[in-house]
Amino acid sequence: MFKLGNPKNVFWEAFLLTVIVFVFGLFIGLAVENSRVQTVSDYYANSEISLIDVLALNNVVSLANQSCADLVVANLEFADKIYLESKILDNYDSANKLSDSIKLVHKRYDLLRTLLWVSASKAQEQCKGKFSIVVYLYQRETADLAEKASQNVWSKVLQDLKQQEGANIVLIPISIDSNLGSLNTMVAKYNIRNYPAVVINDQVVTTLMSVSELEKYLK
Repeated sequence: MFKLGNPKNVFWEAFLLTVIVFVFGLFIGLAVENSRVQTVSDYYANSEISLIDVLALNNVVSLANQSCADLVVANLEFADKIYLESKILDNYDSANKLSDSIKLVHKRYDLLRTLLWVSASKAQEQCKGKFSIVVYLYQRETADLAEKASQNVWSKVLQDLKQQEGANIVLIPISIDSNLGSLNTMVAKYNIRNYPAVVINDQVVTTLMSVSELEKYLK
């Protein structure tokens, strides 16, 4: 006749199996997330080199009084590069649940974008406004659902604006909750009290607008 085992033993065996599966799954999850962070860190390293090259080119054009064409193209290409990488980073961010490593990568990218803002502003001044600068300021860590919804809509509108204007604008999205001194200094002069906000050629827009309405600020 079939005999059931000790109920206590069955319970502890099931508990032990559950713990083993949980720990194993946790290690696999951390390994996948670390792989994502490493991938984004590699992107960042390449972008960092590109930015240093752009900053150096800024100085070369300034010192040698050469054509602005290369400088404008360099700033536009770098802006497009880190904008595309930000999309990858956002996808990883939504999937990253076990560690905070991706937040550090976000902060490093926000620093790159701030430096790009400075570089693009200098290039725009040197090259007499051959392109427009559109800086999108938002709060990544906000818990306000209405603000999150507004940010999602703004992101789509600005993406459409970039697709329509192409090389005519430098689009720079930056999270203002990164606690960066350089970014805080750049933003302070605009006296912005509500986010999200968009700075277009030093003009501040806080009310959601359509692409056609934003184009007026480009002119």
